Amino acid sequence: MNYTLHQLQIFRKIVQNQSITKASEELFLTQPAVSIQLKKFQDQFSIPLTEVVGRKLYVTDFGKEIAQAAEKILNEVEAINYKTMSYQGQVAGRLKISVVSTGKYVMPYFLSDFMRKHKGVDLIMDVTNKAQVVHSLEQNEVDFAMVSVIPEQLKTKRVQLMQNKLFLIGGTTLKLKKQASKTKIFEEYPLIYREEGSATRSAMEDFIKKNKLPTHKKMELTSNEALKQAVIAGLGYSIMPLIGIKNDLKNGDLEIIPFKGLPIITHWNLIWLHSKNLSPVALAFLDFIESEKDRIIRETFDWFEKY
Repeated sequence: MNYTLHQLQIFRKIVQNQSITKASEELFLTQPAVSIQLKKFQDQFSIPLTEVVGRKLYVTDFGKEIAQAAEKILNEVEAINYKTMSYQGQVAGRLKISVVSTGKYVMPYFLSDFMRKHKGVDLIMDVTNKAQVVHSLEQNEVDFAMVSVIPEQLKTKRVQLMQNKLFLIGGTTLKLKKQASKTKIFEEYPLIYREEGSATRSAMEDFIKKNKLPTHKKMELTSNEALKQAVIAGLGYSIMPLIGIKNDLKNGDLEIIPFKGLPIITHWNLIWLHSKNLSPVALAFLDFIESEKDRIIRETFDWFEKY
């Protein structure tokens, strides 16, 4: 066997994506280059690693076993690199964070200085809905999770980061009559919701139920960006986090509709399992957050307090 680490990395990426094209894009390589390396890797085995059926690539059972072995080898190589850096006095290793979708507007600002300072840290950040974030944390797949609602079913520790404000939002193409009651929005216009499992959706539903507001019709979209574009286009109104609409408010594409009981105010929290033994990288990041969070909020999110 004369396979290289490069070939193992390429094969792992092909298996993850079930596609040579997608693997080449993520590896920043040309498709022919990836195909050549896959062939060279395949030539070292008498049993097929992949097969193509109807122009779609499938990984064989044997290929899946080889992919698992490749993953172990590559993880060991990374561990050696991290240990080398650690002996040189550097913070090195993987930092895994799962972030609720609207948290993508917040979390990168709490990471940038830390990542610049510690070149030996590799970041893996998964952005998804609250249900999947909680699942990743519960399964111990990540070091930290960023949420606005603490999962009650898990015993966790946390660091509170900053406020999360949710307002009633409309596109400026929809014009309410000046004398019209704001309740007309809920009576006459469609409401646009996030998908089930989203913390934003839960907050919106709780607010509507608590205030016994009528609902005309609802739409459901599976990302904050899609929802925002739908509101801008005039498809309806929604209750949205302020953090993701700064530029749209500034450009006049969206407007905040004043409404009694709003904004809903929660807090972004960095949480981790109470029983988790944090790695040196995770501990270093936690120290950084606790010492620098106030500065980051002050320097980056000063505009937030205007609303």
